[in-house]
Amino acid sequence: MILKNKKALITGGSGVIGKTIAEFFEREGCDVITASRSGAYPVDVTNQESVKGLMGLVEKKFGALDILVTAAGIYGEIGSLEKCDAEKWLDAIKVNLYGTMLSIKYALPLLKKGGKGKIIAFAGGGDGPLPNFTSYASSKGGVLRLVESLAEELLPYGIEINAISPGLVNSGITRDLIKAGPEHAGKEKYEAALKEASGESKTTSPEKAAELAVFLASEKSNGITGKNISAVWDKWREFPDHLHDIKKSDIYNYRRIRPEDRGYDW
Repeated sequence: MILKNKKALITGGSGVIGKTIAEFFEREGCDVITASRSGAYPVDVTNQESVKGLMGLVEKKFGALDILVTAAGIYGEIGSLEKCDAEKWLDAIKVNLYGTMLSIKYALPLLKKGGKGKIIAFAGGGDGPLPNFTSYASSKGGVLRLVESLAEELLPYGIEINAISPGLVNSGITRDLIKAGPEHAGKEKYEAALKEASGESKTTSPEKAAELAVFLASEKSNGITGKNISAVWDKWREFPDHLHDIKKSDIYNYRRIRPEDRGYDW
């Protein structure tokens, strides 16, 4: 059991991915607290006092933390930017980006007490543009830059942080897309979501993200930090064999593509 005697907190613990990660962590010997809006450990990740209150409960139970997983996430406002509600557009930013930041900020004292902690955040949205989902896409882009920047900031404390891109998982987010309807989500996205929800089209198992989360939470991933890792496409089990190259390059980072990267000399 590679997480034996470790202490973990998972925000967004009532979601499909959060629940699955909790199950996988516990199988590996980890003590886990799952927090959500309606759980035994209640939290609103967009509210500072709520997050601070959660960390107080965690400290009473665990004393310190070894692992933090920030799995709370929503699509937020769906639709064209021109027609969307500007205030509602902030919803995904508040949960996905600000909520991730607050969870990390107030967990850091507990992670420092634990020594050499691990933080796992969640990216998403694929590689290309996401029309009609600008709030969600912007929030996840922000998470990636947050993760990369914090990786350097936390190096002196031995705390490593990475982001998981879980792939297309059939979850509450899919239901939010269906609820928005084709007029907001776009016909193609809406019809794809209907097929995902019905099982007609293949989605990604949440177990893939959970397996990667176990790896990133364990000592097997030591030295890997500031990266965005796909649970579906990346050969993360081989990372320890390529640790030097991964650490010394911008592989798995959020980067601008330059002309020379595509063979141009201008």
